[in-house]
Amino acid sequence: MINQEKVIENRALDPELGIYRLILRGQTAKTARPGQFVHLKVSSTLDPFLRRPISIAGINRQQGEITLFYRVVGRGTSELTRVKENQTLNLIGPLGNGFTVPHEGKLLLLAGGIGIFPLFSLIEALDTSKVKVKLLWGAENRQFLEAAGLKTLLEKNLDYEVSTLDGSIGHKGLITDLLEYYLQGFNNPSEKKSSILAWRAAACGPKAMLQAVTAICRREGIPIEVSLEERMACGVGACLGCVCTAREPSGTLVRKRVCKDGPVFDGGEVVWDEES
Repeated sequence: MINQEKVIENRALDPELGIYRLILRGQTAKTARPGQFVHLKVSSTLDPFLRRPISIAGINRQQGEITLFYRVVGRGTSELTRVKENQTLNLIGPLGNGFTVPHEGKLLLLAGGIGIFPLFSLIEALDTSKVKVKLLWGAENRQFLEAAGLKTLLEKNLDYEVSTLDGSIGHKGLITDLLEYYLQGFNNPSEKKSSILAWRAAACGPKAMLQAVTAICRREGIPIEVSLEERMACGVGACLGCVCTAREPSGTLVRKRVCKDGPVFDGGEVVWDEES
């Protein structure tokens, strides 16, 4: 589980936004699954001490490579930008569970901001000749979307729609607005019901966004899996620093570890507002 991976690429996709692509070659790709993550040691020293969890965005088993994307937001990710090609990085992984990969039917993908990155590996794993895919992606502006992978969606000929807060591209507003707008596109109630029942959803993004899209999907009867983002210390479930509250089918509330029991959960089991 602890691997030394060779750095094939560590490149800034947009220096202004601090979005980077990191490609690693080693043993992790052999067993990695969409939705899992790795825990990276970003420095050869003990400073910063804690590893950084980064979702796996691409899996190339033939080349033995995984692709990661990250955004510079603090000391750890800033330190990671200094890593050069052909260096080695120590990581623990692959960790966590992962998304369910359907082999037929319809899959609605919902991404908020950098939440698109874990969904890239899921998209790669799908046989789009058997699974109909629709992606809705909300972000701050056109610049972010272009830096974070809009071209990738075009290359994959994926059916997608985007929303931006400033209206610079796509629908102006939140991804929740875009989702409601999409669901209203069905012509009549009977068509809507029969069509929606064939869908399932997978989502990743900020917690507030996940809570909102989960509520919409559950209202419409669409099963949804969500990938939670939490701060992690150990990454293997020992420290209990990334626990969330979940509701079992019996109604009992339990504490679950995002790193070990997740990061992917059934959206219906997550207790989003723990005070309710």
